[in-house]
Amino acid sequence: MEKLDGQIERIVFRNEENGFCVLRVKVRGHKELVTVTGTVPTINSGEWMTADGEWFTDPRHGPQFKAEQMRMSKPDTLEGIEKYLASGLIKGIGKEYAKRLVKTFGRDVFDVIENSSGKLRKVEGIGRQRKDNIKKAWDVQKSVRQIMAFLFSHGVSTTRAFRIHKAYGDKAIEMVQRDPYCLARDIRGIGFLIADQIAMRLGIAKDSDLRARAGLEFVLGELTANGHCAYVRNDLLSRSAELLQIDLAIVERALDHSLENDRLIQRANFAGDDLIYLPKLYFAEIDLAKRLQALEHGRHPCPPIDVSKALAWVQQKSGIELAPAQRKALKTAVESKVMIITGGPGVGKTTLVNSVLMVLKAKKLRVVLCAPTGRAAKRMAETTGMEAKTIHRLLQYNPGTGGFVHCAENPLECDVLIVDESSMIDVMLASQLADAIPLHAAFIVVGDADQLPSVGPGRVLQDIIHSKKIPVAHLDEVFRQAATSRIITNAHRINRGQMPEFPEAGKTSDCYFVESNDPAKAVDLVGRLVKQSIPKKFRFNPLEEIQILTPMQKGELGARNLNQTLQQLLNPRGDEVERFGYVFRTGDKVMQTENDYDKEVFNGDMGRIAKIDSEANELVVDFEGRKVVYDFRELDELVLSYAITIHKSQGSEYPCVVIPLHTQHYVLLQRSLIYTAITRARKLVIVLGTKKALNLAVTRAESRERTTTLSERIKEYL
Repeated sequence: MEKLDGQIERIVFRNEENGFCVLRVKVRGHKELVTVTGTVPTINSGEWMTADGEWFTDPRHGPQFKAEQMRMSKPDTLEGIEKYLASGLIKGIGKEYAKRLVKTFGRDVFDVIENSSGKLRKVEGIGRQRKDNIKKAWDVQKSVRQIMAFLFSHGVSTTRAFRIHKAYGDKAIEMVQRDPYCLARDIRGIGFLIADQIAMRLGIAKDSDLRARAGLEFVLGELTANGHCAYVRNDLLSRSAELLQIDLAIVERALDHSLENDRLIQRANFAGDDLIYLPKLYFAEIDLAKRLQALEHGRHPCPPIDVSKALAWVQQKSGIELAPAQRKALKTAVESKVMIITGGPGVGKTTLVNSVLMVLKAKKLRVVLCAPTGRAAKRMAETTGMEAKTIHRLLQYNPGTGGFVHCAENPLECDVLIVDESSMIDVMLASQLADAIPLHAAFIVVGDADQLPSVGPGRVLQDIIHSKKIPVAHLDEVFRQAATSRIITNAHRINRGQMPEFPEAGKTSDCYFVESNDPAKAVDLVGRLVKQSIPKKFRFNPLEEIQILTPMQKGELGARNLNQTLQQLLNPRGDEVERFGYVFRTGDKVMQTENDYDKEVFNGDMGRIAKIDSEANELVVDFEGRKVVYDFRELDELVLSYAITIHKSQGSEYPCVVIPLHTQHYVLLQRSLIYTAITRARKLVIVLGTKKALNLAVTRAESRERTTTLSERIKEYL
């Protein structure tokens, strides 16, 4: 092999996933910059590169050096050091400060930052805060680079190195060497298979107890991610043995060990099946059932009233005559300490809630309103004229304890708590919310039980209703005004298992079907509809008012591909950064994909990219007026959101919704999915795809069953 060494002038291309890069390198004896291709865990402009490889001639780009191995070292020329510091490697040092640092300290600059950072204050513009920031950023990047080199040496993508450092700090490599499976448990984006790959390279045997325990917990974790709160013991064992390709007896031994050490819990359900739980979900179901029991007891905070007089007063003041079911529900709301209000669109849930609020406020009761998402809370505030918060913001995260500020020991200050869009609340969050309600208060749960269940484990609203232990006001009469909307009438038709009705050609409506059999042509059609047809005919703003809702992430008509298509159509230019397989551009619609309590942004929150600062390695997202800063290494928390999955749309409403529906979505097509999608629209729905796919969705009533025992717990405690 030939050798080549030189200073990296420019990184032309770098794949964050596998480390492949194309470099322009200043090499002694070569007049022009040399193009070098190869794979390396970390790289920065200005670094000195030593490579082993061979020359070849690319037909389009001419001579190149293909490196089999590359070794990087810190630069030792002043020019290289300046370029290295200015590369964005260290937060707080851009081109200007790189120049000043090199001018002041010369070749000693790295030693000064690492060992004598106090001297940095000699540089003009560097005060205590900036000095501390530079030192901290230097230490972090040093640790992250070590983790990247470790992962790379074990054949693993280095993109999650920052998350690993964030979770484990300087002990990261030591922890991973001791138990590589901790990565699958603790680091989002690193699954069991990647951790297993590292484990194999570290010499952990295929049939080891450590691997069996980790695999078992991984399988149960995946099942809870699909909505289950527990899983039948024998099914869990056979699934785990199949994944790990080891003897069932080894997995049984691993399960017994996890049960003995309280990492998992086994309990028989009422049908006699042995169920295996993750402890947090087992206790969440029990705590929620117990809390509902405790809340149900005692006097209602509303003083005794003449309900018939209250009804007459509410109807006279609002100018709305309540239906019999609404009147009965209002009576329950001022008499029962815990109740459910459920029903589809157009049946008067909002009117009922507003009527209840009128009575409660007239009696000077302190009422608190909340919903699972920012959009749902905003809509609740608009329809009630009162402040409404997301559940997370209401409970207030406490970084010190890792829990919420408001809990049983420090309850919310309220007499009545009303939560909307409750179908999307998982069992963990429901338990934490109920825990924070003071025992004297009333609890009103509002939601549509026919929508998709929560993304997280459980099906809280359905389970409470199925227990038949808590009063339920089921509204099912569609009001005259709502009955003129095809969106609402079609939603109810779908719920009954009937095909929706669409207007004849040339007739106007708020609900259309556009036939498109070929998925590739359907993608182009979605683009044309969003960019041209809908804005032209219905005057909707493509970025602000139109939302694509699709059944799945993958495939031609999946969210990922549609996002790339729509980004090019609606936001083709602007400052940009590429990370984790996405190009993010100023002006892009983006969505948060996990709860980040430090930033106070939560799974499903949507915003627009306001600014990309390549010098500071930061991106700013505007979440409806609130600016949130992301380090480039944190961008795996964001995805483009021109198109989102129907699951992610729960709790939100949009003026116009476009729903691609094709038989390639076969696995996910079910009634509650299409019902949820259509009911997200306020003014206009366009379903685009095949009638066969729509028919499949409407006729498949089984929402994939979830193993939960909340209903049994409620029966047990109430």
